[in-house]
Amino acid sequence: MDILTILISGIAGIGGGFGVAKVLEKKNVSNLIKNAKKEASSILKDATQEAENIKKDKMLQAKEKFIELKAEHEQVILSRDKKMAEAEKRTRDKESMVSSELARAKKSADELEIKIKEHQSKIEILEKKQQEVDRMHKSQLNQLEVISGLSADEAKEQLMEGLKTEAKAGAMAYIQDTLEEAKLTAQQEAKKVIINTIQRVGTEEAVENCVSVFNIESDDVKGRIIGREGRNIRALEAATGVEIIVDDTPEAIILSCFDPVRREIARLSLHKLVTDGRIHPARIEEVVAKTTKQIEEEIAEVGKRTVIDLGIHGLHPELIKVVGRMKYRSSYGQNLLQHSREVSKLCGIMAAELGLNVKLAKRAGLLHDIGKVPDTESDLPHALLGMQWAEKYGEKEEVCNAIGAHHDEIEMKSLLSPIVQVCDAISGARPGARRQVLDSYIQRLKDLEQVAYGFGGVKNAYAIQAGRELRVIVESEKVNDDRAAELSFEISQKIQTEMTYPGQVKITVIRETRAVNIAK
Repeated sequence: MDILTILISGIAGIGGGFGVAKVLEKKNVSNLIKNAKKEASSILKDATQEAENIKKDKMLQAKEKFIELKAEHEQVILSRDKKMAEAEKRTRDKESMVSSELARAKKSADELEIKIKEHQSKIEILEKKQQEVDRMHKSQLNQLEVISGLSADEAKEQLMEGLKTEAKAGAMAYIQDTLEEAKLTAQQEAKKVIINTIQRVGTEEAVENCVSVFNIESDDVKGRIIGREGRNIRALEAATGVEIIVDDTPEAIILSCFDPVRREIARLSLHKLVTDGRIHPARIEEVVAKTTKQIEEEIAEVGKRTVIDLGIHGLHPELIKVVGRMKYRSSYGQNLLQHSREVSKLCGIMAAELGLNVKLAKRAGLLHDIGKVPDTESDLPHALLGMQWAEKYGEKEEVCNAIGAHHDEIEMKSLLSPIVQVCDAISGARPGARRQVLDSYIQRLKDLEQVAYGFGGVKNAYAIQAGRELRVIVESEKVNDDRAAELSFEISQKIQTEMTYPGQVKITVIRETRAVNIAK
C-alpha cells in the first residue's frame, strides 16, 4: 500500500513537473518572439533611416553634379559666343580692308589709265621724231654714197670683213693663252688631287703565298692524321684538293695549295678533326662538307662587313657574296678584297675632291674587279664580265660603265669611269703591291685542272705538288679500271700538246668504289 502510494505520488510529481516545464517553455518562447520582433523593428527602423540618409546624399550629389555641368555648359556657351564675336570682328576687319583695297585699286587704276594715255602721247611724239631721224639718216647715206663711190651694202660688207679678221686674230690669241693656262692649271690640279688622295689612304704591301701552317700540340697527332697505311691523309687530300705535307717539322703540318679557299677549308677541317679526336675517312668527308658550307657563310658575312665598313647600301645579296669571295682571291699576288677596298676609298676621296657623288664612286671602286671571281670560267675579260653582273643585279648605269671601262674595253661615258681607272692604277702600280710571277703560276695550275675537266666522267681535278702532279678523281659508275688507265694517258697527251710547263707532270687517276647500306 505504501509502495503504491509512493508510486502514485512520484508519477503525480513527474506530471506536475512536466506541466510546469511546458508552461515555463511557452513563456520563454513568447519572450524570445517579443525580443525578436523588437530587434526586427529596430533593424527595420535603422535601415529606413540609413536609406533616407543615402537618398539625401545622392540627391545632394546629383544637385552638385547638375550645378557643375550647368557651369561647364555656360562656360562653353560663353567661349563659343566669344569666338563668334572674334570671328565677326575679323570678318568686319577684312571687309573694311577689302573695301580700302578696292578703293586704292580703283584709284591706282585711274592713275594707271592717265599714265597710259601720257605714254601713248609720248610714243606718238617719239615715232614722229624717229621718222624724221630715219629721213635724215637716209639723206646722209645718199650723200656718203655719192662722195665715196660705194653703196651702203658694199661699205657695210667691207667693214664687216675687216672686223671679222681683227676679231678672229684676237680670239685665236685669247684661245691659245687660255689653253696654255688651262693645261698648266689642269696638270697642277690633277697632281694635287692624286697626291692628296694617296696621302689620305693607308696601304699595305701584298704578302701572298701558297702554303699554310697547321700547328699541332704534339707529334703524336701526325700519326693519327696519316692513319693506317696513309688512308686518312689520302682521304683528306681527295676531299679538299690540298697537298698535306707531314715532315720532321716539330708540331706543324704544311698545307700546300694555290687556291686559298681550298687551303682554308683544309685547315679548318683539320682543326675540327684534331679537336674532336675522331679521324677516319667517313668522318673526314663529313667534316669537309660542313666546313665548306661554313666557309660559304663566312664569305657572305665578309661581304656584309665590307659594304658596311665602306658605307655602301642597297647592294644586291649576290654581289655581296661576290665581294666576300674576293677575300680568297688574288690579283698578281695582291689580295683582291684588299685591293678593291683600297680602290673604293681612293675613288671616294677623289670624287669628294672633284665634287662628284662619293657614294657612287665608292660603289664603282668596290665592284670594279668582281669579274675576277666567277663561279665558272668565261672567255670574256673580267671588266666586261663584271659589268654584265652589275647590270644583271640592278646597278646604276654610271657604276656599270665604270666597271666595264676601267681597262678601256668600252667607251667611258661618265666621270666615274676615269676615276676608277686612275684609282685602280694607283692601287696596283705602287711598289710592293703585286707580284706577276705568282699570278701567272696560279693561272697555269688552273689551266692544268681545266684540261682534266674536259674529259667525261671526271668528278674532281686537283693540281698539287706545285703543278708537278695532277690528281684526277673519277666517277666509278661512268669510268671502269681500263678506262681510268686510258684517261690518264689521254690527259697526259693533251697536256703535252696544249700546254707549256716546266719539268714533268704526273697524272694520277683515282677510281674508288663504295658499297653503302644502313642497318635498321
